[in-house]
Amino acid sequence: MGRGIAQSPEGRLIFPRMTVLENLEMGAFLRNDKADIKKDLEWVFTLFPRLKERVSQAGGTLSGGEQQMLAMGRALMARPRILLLDEPSMGLSPLLVELIFDTIVQINKDGTTVLLVEQNALMALSIATRGYVIQTGEIVLSDTALNLRNNEMVQKSYLGIE
Repeated sequence: MGRGIAQSPEGRLIFPRMTVLENLEMGAFLRNDKADIKKDLEWVFTLFPRLKERVSQAGGTLSGGEQQMLAMGRALMARPRILLLDEPSMGLSPLLVELIFDTIVQINKDGTTVLLVEQNALMALSIATRGYVIQTGEIVLSDTALNLRNNEMVQKSYLGIE
């Protein structure tokens, strides 16, 4: 929060015994602007209406997709300038993957920079401005997302396009 960065980690790591509301409030733990916290909570519920339906439910009883929404919502409650998303599509159905990626686009349109780490390279490059190819911890290629999508080596090695 102090540096304007928040993370939604791989594996979600929500607080399973806490309610959806309590999890979201934890994202705003370092904030003391109660009126703005309430506005941001409503914004998260606009992005993820399913969370509003489950506001009193324990986080650990949510589906995987709902837990991903909760992890992202919790990070957004810190009101970051940069949101770090680590494998947000991991383990989700194709329909939920599309919903999560549509929401990432909306978050970015609303003014938050998003740094996305994602193995679903085709989906990630479809919404990204810029991309980086990392092999064994080293950046081996960087370019605009469009150029990476059109790069023959990237298509063969990472996108499954022959």
